[in-house]
Amino acid sequence: MAELIETVKSFEKKPHYMSNLRTVLPNALRNAPFSLDSIKVDESWAFEHLTRKDTAYITHGYHRYPAKFIPQLAHRLIEEYTKEGDLVVDPFGGCGTTLVESKVMGRPSIAVDINPVAVLITTAKTTPIDPDKIEKEFSNLQNKLEAYNESTKVNVPEHERIDYWFKPEEKRKLAFIFTEISKIKDQDIKDFFFCGFSNILKNCSIWLQKSNKPTRDFEKTPSDPIKTFSRQIKMMLRGNARLFESLSEKDYLKVPSDVFCTDARTIPAKDNSVSLIVTSPPYVTSYEYADLHQLTALWLEYAKDLSDFRKRFIGTSYHNKKDLLLNSSIAENIQKELLKKDKKTAEEVSTYFSEMNQVFIEMKRMLKKGGKTCIVIGNTSLKGVEILNAEVFVEQLQNLGLKIADIIKREIPSKNLPSVRDEKTGKFASITDKNKIFAYPTEYILIMEK
Repeated sequence: MAELIETVKSFEKKPHYMSNLRTVLPNALRNAPFSLDSIKVDESWAFEHLTRKDTAYITHGYHRYPAKFIPQLAHRLIEEYTKEGDLVVDPFGGCGTTLVESKVMGRPSIAVDINPVAVLITTAKTTPIDPDKIEKEFSNLQNKLEAYNESTKVNVPEHERIDYWFKPEEKRKLAFIFTEISKIKDQDIKDFFFCGFSNILKNCSIWLQKSNKPTRDFEKTPSDPIKTFSRQIKMMLRGNARLFESLSEKDYLKVPSDVFCTDARTIPAKDNSVSLIVTSPPYVTSYEYADLHQLTALWLEYAKDLSDFRKRFIGTSYHNKKDLLLNSSIAENIQKELLKKDKKTAEEVSTYFSEMNQVFIEMKRMLKKGGKTCIVIGNTSLKGVEILNAEVFVEQLQNLGLKIADIIKREIPSKNLPSVRDEKTGKFASITDKNKIFAYPTEYILIMEK
């Protein structure tokens, strides 16, 4: 409590923060640990005026990705808390939004992600390629693809899960595209084409088109792989040209953007070297990421099977549940309430909070003194229990020695995130489900300072 009062006193010296804190204070002093419920929504962070075209500018539209935050949000945080040359890190890199925005603003950046599909997408999005060079490579590739016919010799993969999702004709054409891309020697160009290949897989499969869940639609007519790939690459060529032009004008082409396929608890950044962290962590039971990217993981041989792929993600039910350190009294209360409802869910949520605390230790290690970490996270409920992710994270970070710099509450008008859960099972549900409850109508940006 003393720490919270000191925090509030420090805010009183910063008038522009008081609009938020005036609403936090009464609840906080009555019921420590505090709640963030009463913080007013800051409409300027909703970016409601933006169109899909605005949020997909330069390379941001290369590849669909669930629950990604919009580039304008990352841009505003980077602009506010860093200057040119400062190092920016995203421990849950996802599809590379933070890194793309860092690069166009002249900030070197590092991201890690345990998902190799995310690493492929980020690599492609942050690597500007000379437009003339990539156009020439695409022309050569397109000539080969247009020569495809039923008698073309193709090395078709034998894999039970690929057969589960793809009809024979689409599988054969995809194998041909994959083989031709694999022959390209320039790694940057190969990554660019594989990123495009990855993004067409869902359209060319029998995966239910409107669903992020792995559901087969036997009535679906899959898109033709060669025509779809050609359209996808033409779209990406326009994005690459705009990125290359933008970076060339500012002399930022050589600003480093490094992405690594590793755990968020082992980030390859030096101690006390990072000015800003901008990230949106996965939510509890984050297996959806593994499910959604299984098509790419299978084709590019990132995983032998889906079970192996799922085990890598933070917060999954596969992880060790012993020796959990929650480092939060709020998390402990959530654990107790969940244990009354369902032991498995209680274990999953506790594992998630324990692993997030380990990530926060890693964040503190690499942050400079005075450096900020901006965490975008929402609260939800499972089995009828409020899962106060934001409050838990603030408490964990405070217990590790970081201070609140600001807390912003924003609506999520354009985020591709499931908005409802089934009240009984806790699983994401359809908007028409009679047991639905709203899951993430708003979210917080937790800005903490070392």
